[in-house]
Amino acid sequence: QVKLVESGGDSVQAGGSLRLTCRVTGYTLSSNCIAWFRDVPGKEREGVAAIGARGGRIIYSDSVKGRFTISLDNVKNGGNVFLQMDNLKPDDTAMYKCALVNYCDGAGLTVARYNYWGQGTQVTVAS
Repeated sequence: QVKLVESGGDSVQAGGSLRLTCRVTGYTLSSNCIAWFRDVPGKEREGVAAIGARGGRIIYSDSVKGRFTISLDNVKNGGNVFLQMDNLKPDDTAMYKCALVNYCDGAGLTVARYNYWGQGTQVTVAS
């Protein structure tokens, strides 16, 4: 059974940093992609960053490019996907969720393409 569990969310001041972790179990990472999305009440879910299971195919949304870094460690039967967030802004306040798509095939940051989702971890950035 595929399971994604996020951790690392917290409350920080603007300009601070956080590192989020998405633990993937029950799935052998190979030709798929994993992405981070964020939810803000009243707004559409926003794709933040995505990475291929072999470490390539990295993309970022314009809103986080240059501030956030996605990476992973790929181990047999699961793995961890990280989101290093630096120079945080109040607009980064959101519930951050990781998601996995079986085949990358241009999935990018398209919400509907992703097959499995975690429950999320809350990030709050105070001004």
